[in-house]
Amino acid sequence: MSDGERSNSPGLGIGAVCLGVLCLASMDALAKWLGQAYPIIQIVFFRTLFALPPVAVLAYVSGGFQLLRPERLWVHLLRGLLGTGAILFFFTALRYMPLATVWTIAFSAPLIVTALSRPLLGEPVGIRRWAGVLVGFAGVLIVIQPGTAGFEWAMLLALAGTLSYSLLLMTARKFAASETAPAMVLFNMLVPLVIATVITPTVWTMPAGWDWLAFVGAGLLGGSAMIFLTLGYRLAPAAVVAPFDYTALIWSVALGWLIWRDWPTPATWAGAVLIVAAGLYVAYRETRVHRRAEPPATDAR
Repeated sequence: MSDGERSNSPGLGIGAVCLGVLCLASMDALAKWLGQAYPIIQIVFFRTLFALPPVAVLAYVSGGFQLLRPERLWVHLLRGLLGTGAILFFFTALRYMPLATVWTIAFSAPLIVTALSRPLLGEPVGIRRWAGVLVGFAGVLIVIQPGTAGFEWAMLLALAGTLSYSLLLMTARKFAASETAPAMVLFNMLVPLVIATVITPTVWTMPAGWDWLAFVGAGLLGGSAMIFLTLGYRLAPAAVVAPFDYTALIWSVALGWLIWRDWPTPATWAGAVLIVAAGLYVAYRETRVHRRAEPPATDAR
């Protein structure tokens, strides 16, 4: 896909991202549903197993299977462990908490990436972005309400999952020059699948009836989300489509209410507003900074 196609199809790009986010929210809803009756590691097993076919399709259309060979195996193993931690923490948090609350906390991942960019990546962070990060973290505190009756211990699991996911994003940025995106995605599925394959037989619970479809559906939705999100970011500039990642809040609220009659608390709504606003502002500032850093366009380029 050419650069022109990437920048000339914003409507299609936005639509693809919205579909990808809907797939992720639906996958989490299935994981929450299954988590009431099945071990979390068993859910991880099926989620990664049945995500592999869509991931294989993504790898093929991204340039062929030759791109799956890693240059630094240890990088992919580290990313796989971070991905395993993220999915275990998130799925366990979903067992005990409303879908929208977990997603709201997860929205702080870009803010964590920004906060850690200086010490871990050596990237400068301006005062305005730091202000956005602090506002977003204030939103997280409003959601989790530490030291009050509204605090739930499972919120710490959601925070741990968000931190793991943030570090996963940072490794992708750190090693983007040497490792291909298809290889990163594949190993991020393979490592948790191997770990889950070893552990699942020790806690196996035979799925009943339609639950088989829920297990398969969770995996297919997760893999399909990767395809749609990748497509969305190819069809349009990141600055255009990235804000639509936050449509996950709409889907998670809707699914949570339809299935469990969960409705976000006032604290969750207030925190979500701050986190989303801060995330959008930080993304906007990063776009401005990157544009200034780019050299002027010339005919030779």
